Amino acid sequence: MKKSMNDDVETVENNHNRSLTTFKMILSGLLVGLLGVVTSHVWAQTAVDSYIATESPIAQAGLLANIGPSGSKSSGARPGIVIASPSHQNPDYLFTWTRDAALVFQWIIDQVTLQRNPSLRGQVENYITSQANLQQVSNPSGTITTGGLGEPKFNIDLTAFTGAWGRPQRDGPALRSIALITYANWLVANNNQTFVTNTLWPIIQRDLDYVASTWNQSTFDLWEEISSSSFFTTAEQHRSLRQGATLATKIGQTSVVQNYNTQASNLLCFMQSYWNPSQGYMTANTGGGRSGKDANTVLTSIHTFDPEAGCDATTFQPCSDRALSNLRQYVNSFRSIYNINSGIPVNQAVATGRYAEDVYFGGNPWYLTTLAVAEQLYDALTVWNKQKSLEVTSISLPFFQQFSSGITVGTYASSTSTFTTLTSAIKTYADGFVAVVAKYTPSNGGLAEQYTRDTGTPTSAVDLTWSYAAALTAFGAHAGQVPASWGAKGLTVPTTCVRGGGTGGSTVSITFNVHAETVFGGK
Repeated sequence: MKKSMNDDVETVENNHNRSLTTFKMILSGLLVGLLGVVTSHVWAQTAVDSYIATESPIAQAGLLANIGPSGSKSSGARPGIVIASPSHQNPDYLFTWTRDAALVFQWIIDQVTLQRNPSLRGQVENYITSQANLQQVSNPSGTITTGGLGEPKFNIDLTAFTGAWGRPQRDGPALRSIALITYANWLVANNNQTFVTNTLWPIIQRDLDYVASTWNQSTFDLWEEISSSSFFTTAEQHRSLRQGATLATKIGQTSVVQNYNTQASNLLCFMQSYWNPSQGYMTANTGGGRSGKDANTVLTSIHTFDPEAGCDATTFQPCSDRALSNLRQYVNSFRSIYNINSGIPVNQAVATGRYAEDVYFGGNPWYLTTLAVAEQLYDALTVWNKQKSLEVTSISLPFFQQFSSGITVGTYASSTSTFTTLTSAIKTYADGFVAVVAKYTPSNGGLAEQYTRDTGTPTSAVDLTWSYAAALTAFGAHAGQVPASWGAKGLTVPTTCVRGGGTGGSTVSITFNVHAETVFGGK
């Protein structure tokens, strides 16, 4: 198995290098076009399509190389364990993070359940076993019953990491349960409920019970720096409990349904409190003292995307007015701070990072955050085309004015020239973010964590698994691929947010218990 994986990686890299000269010529034309010298959208799209075709197999091979036990760059990792990166010094990312692994396996599970690559099913089975084992590992956050599920990272041999770190990080159990519920739903639909009930459900329920009982406590954010409450975490917790209640009903585990639904409603209510109406963006964290403009929120939009929910603002769908306004504010926060963005007009793509105040490893753009912008825009375009209209509200108006200065509030049918003008311009804009990543992708196609703000040179951890997953999901969105619905359609915010149990009428209590041991800038 390991030899086969190495052969695949070598073949892919050789093919990539042979096509590099042609690709660079096309890319040069694209970048000139994006700066306004060449105006042909066809030329630009051809270059992006070429990059995607070339980079996709590299990204998939890079992702699989970082999964134990047979991945060519994951020596020592147990089966189903995702290493964050093979980098073991400056920085040392040779660990497994619950969050990163869940996001990686969400992509893998989608490949299996949507019949895009059924051959990856063995990887999923290994992941299930590894996560069941990790849940049982006592760690500095506690045991399986005393908070240990909030531990963010482990050694790749399934032992506890006992060093100082920012803990707990409560997004991990939510993300893991979402990935496993996706797989469970597919198994049930294919007449394999026994495995779901006996094997998957106990793993999922442990995570969901943790989410339901701890969501209103403080957590470190996904960047591991701020302990407060985080929009990304809150939104993923909401999604996990909604999906969990539905699955529980489906397989007859009805005793948990009421509590999951009650806490999901509380979370949906709490999600709305992050919105900054005067500035038009989601404040990423309730603490930290920063502006709050953060890739956290863009990642929320793409990882809670439900293609059946339309442009719902309550669940922050990609084409919602809040998500589009937020995206504009987030992207614009990087236009003047990176030298590689110098001179690029305000309606064209730029490199983006985690947040403007970032200083970790020099505070650079990240591949995964730049790709997330493209993915949100592609998802929005997919929904607009599906519903054959787009709506401009007073909240989203500044976003759309980037592409048509004379646009006004209203609903525009797909038969109108305004719809065509806007969607064409936004498609070009989305492609531009992929083009930025393409420009700063090295010749071997490897994706590190970051690329420098002054020259675009790859930096920080090499072969970041999350970067590869971000590329693959963005490329899928570019092709119009969508995930399965998770039940976001038609949800309404309760008039009163109640405590657990669903019988009272009091406002939900939010507590923040900060016990930070360290504050790191990255993984």
